[in-house]
Amino acid sequence: MIFKVFYQETLTEVPVRERTNALYVDGESERDVRRKLAPRKLNIEFVQKLNGKFLEYEQENAKFELENL
Repeated sequence: MIFKVFYQETLTEVPVRERTNALYVDGESERDVRRKLAPRKLNIEFVQKLNGKFLEYEQENAKFELENL
């Protein structure tokens, strides 16, 4: 399954919407994705499972790039 992860670069600052980034990760579950990203020390705000039309829409986006973890 593919997940879209919304995150902030730093753990020490309060999350601000304008600084939220997103990346796409292949994983078995939300827990698996969070475990894979733990070494990066990101402030993960939300993990969203993508499938069907939602996944198709995201894949059409120029910024869609699946992370290899």
